[in-house]
Amino acid sequence: MNDSIPAYIENVTYAELAVGRSASLTRALTHKDIELFAAVSGDVNPMHMDENFARNDQFHGVIGHGMWLGGLISTLLGTALPGPGTLYLEQDIKFKKPVRLGDMVTVTVTVREKPSSTHPVVVFDCLCANQKGERVAEGTATVLAPTEKTRSPRPELPDIEYRTHDRYHEIMKRCRAFEPVRTAVVHPVQAEVITAVADAAQDELIQPVLIGPKARIAAAAKEAGVDIAPWELVDAEHSDAAAAKAAELAAAKKVEAIMKGALHTDELLHPIVAPSSGLGTGRRLSHVYVMDAPNYPKLLFITDAVVNIAPDLAAKADICRNAIDFWHVLFAHEKREPKVALLAAIELVNAKMPATVDAAALCKMAERGQIAGGVIDGPLAFDNAVSRQAADEKGIVSDVAGDADILVVPNIEAGNMLAKQLTFLSHADAAGIVLGARVPVILTSRADNLRTRLFSCAMAVIMAHARRGGV
Repeated sequence: MNDSIPAYIENVTYAELAVGRSASLTRALTHKDIELFAAVSGDVNPMHMDENFARNDQFHGVIGHGMWLGGLISTLLGTALPGPGTLYLEQDIKFKKPVRLGDMVTVTVTVREKPSSTHPVVVFDCLCANQKGERVAEGTATVLAPTEKTRSPRPELPDIEYRTHDRYHEIMKRCRAFEPVRTAVVHPVQAEVITAVADAAQDELIQPVLIGPKARIAAAAKEAGVDIAPWELVDAEHSDAAAAKAAELAAAKKVEAIMKGALHTDELLHPIVAPSSGLGTGRRLSHVYVMDAPNYPKLLFITDAVVNIAPDLAAKADICRNAIDFWHVLFAHEKREPKVALLAAIELVNAKMPATVDAAALCKMAERGQIAGGVIDGPLAFDNAVSRQAADEKGIVSDVAGDADILVVPNIEAGNMLAKQLTFLSHADAAGIVLGARVPVILTSRADNLRTRLFSCAMAVIMAHARRGGV
C-alpha cells in the first residue's frame, strides 16, 4: 500500500460533526483517469476521448468528464468526512470551468448545516478548484451521517489491467496510407471466414480474391449476410486446388498476399513451399505472432508457434532471419536492431537440453555474421527475456534480457502454449503471419476477435507494400 494513504479509514459521527468542519483531497487528471471513467460509465463522448475531435470543439482540447469531479466528492464523503457509513441523499453540482489533462484539482467538502432534529442529516458545501485557484465545480451534498464510530482497514482495491490498444491503432493508422492489398482468400467456405474477409475489406486493408468452390462460397456468404458480388471469385474444385491456384496467382504477381480460409495450414502452405512454385526465397517458411500484450511496453514477436514443429539449427537460423527482417519492416523508424531472445528452460548451456545448445550455436552464428540485423542472446528463460528484474536477480549481463523484441521458442509446443497463454490469460492481441515466401501469408483463427483479424491483415499489408520497394 502507498505509504501516503492511511492503512485505516475512520468515520466522523453525526454528533462529532460541527458546522465549518471540512476535508480535502487533491488529484491530477490524467489520460488514464479519463479512459477508466469512460470504461466504467460507458461515456465515450469524443470531447473526452478523441484529441482530433476535441481540438476543434469549444474547449479546443480534451477535457475530463464532469462526473469525475462528482466521484471525487463522493470519495471524500464516503471515506473521510463523514466517512464509512455515510449514505448519499442528494447532490447538487454546478460545473463552472472544464478540467483539462494535467490539471490538479482540490476538492473540499465543508459542513454547512445539520437541518434535522430527528435524523442525522448533514448538508455539505462542495468546492472543486484547479491549481490556479479557479472554481471548476461547486454545489451541495446532503447525506445521512453515521451515528456509530467505526475504524477499519482500508479495503484493498483490485488490480486493473489497463490497456488502450494504442499500438494496434498506430499500426492501423499506418495502413491507411496504403491502398488495399489484392489478397487471395483460400477456400472461404464458412460464414466466419467470409465475415473476416468482409471486415478487412471494409477497413480497406485487402481487396479479396475468393478462391474455392463457387457454390459453397456463395452459401457461406449468404449465411454470413455478406454481399460478395464486388469481389473477384475464382472457382476451384476443392481446398487443395484452391491453395494451388492461390500460389499460382501469387507467383504471377496477380495477388500480393494469401489469406487462410477453411482449410488446414499445412494444406495451404504445401503449394507455396513446392520448389516449382516460384515463391521461394531460399529460406524456410516460419510463422510470427506479433503480440500486443497489456503488460509489456512494446509489441513482442513470438516465433515459431505454427509452422515448424521441431526445428533444427538451420531452421532456427531462418526463423531468426525471417523475424528480424520483418521487425525491420515494421519498425524501420526506430533506427536500431531488434533484441532477439532464444528461449529455453534455463540460462546455461546444458548438453542434455538441445534448446540450450542450439541457442549457443545461434549466438555464435550471429557473431560470425551468419545471422544479421539483430542483437541475439540465449539461452534465456522466458522470465529473464521479458523482465529486467528477473534477469538482474540471476546476475545475467545481457543487452537482450528484460527487453526482448523477438522471442524464438525451441519448438512448436512451447511457442503455441506461450502465445495462447498471452492471448487467453493476458488478453493480448496476436497478429499471425507466415514469412519466408515472396508474399506474406495471413493466418487467422475462428477464435480470433475482430481486432486480432484486422491486426493480422495489417501486418500483411505493411509487408506487401514494403516488398514493392524491394524489401
